[in-house]
Amino acid sequence: MTTLDLAVAGLRTQLVDLHRELTRWNLVVWTAGNVSARVPGADLLVIKPSGVSYDDLTPESMVVCDLDGNLVDGELSPSSDTAAHAYVYRHMPHVGGVAHTHSTYASAWAARGEPIPCVLTAMADEFGGEIPVGPFALIGGDEIGRGVVDTLNGQRSPAVLMRNHGVFTIGSDARAAVKAAVMCEDVARTAHLACEIGQPIPIPQNAVDSLHHRYRNVYGQH
Repeated sequence: MTTLDLAVAGLRTQLVDLHRELTRWNLVVWTAGNVSARVPGADLLVIKPSGVSYDDLTPESMVVCDLDGNLVDGELSPSSDTAAHAYVYRHMPHVGGVAHTHSTYASAWAARGEPIPCVLTAMADEFGGEIPVGPFALIGGDEIGRGVVDTLNGQRSPAVLMRNHGVFTIGSDARAAVKAAVMCEDVARTAHLACEIGQPIPIPQNAVDSLHHRYRNVYGQH
């Protein structure tokens, strides 16, 4: 096997595991949602096939597409969100993974067209501020991808709430994108509950900056 073949095989296996994380954290129902990964050193991505149950996903069922969303390798049709993922990869070279969910609380904020305010230290850590709202866009073409890129460019947040739709997250790799999706739903739920019982208190910007810097550069093992 070539180096490229090995990379694709590894990503296919990783994506099966990451889609199980979506169900583990209750971020998706039925066959909704998807995760993709950029293939290092190639203009390719690996993504979930369309309409296939999470229980039935295997490394062999994952499909490989070029960065225009065209099928390159695989027996099944790619996700209906493939064009959106491909657009993100074309226009955000630093992105190595994209995740999409319809998680309940975050999607409720998206339905209201309202960003999630930065009222928790966990939000400052992971998102560096509020989680922004992107425009309404129809599924199937690259319009969603355009909205994701336009909204996240210049933002520290790896997550965007696409209006009337759901969550798209980006990361240096697919695992980072899934982590952002998990964290997005967690803070969306807490922020919603805070709004139910009173008026949440925003974190001052200088504290947000300090928390985000510490999380990115000090927290964890290096």
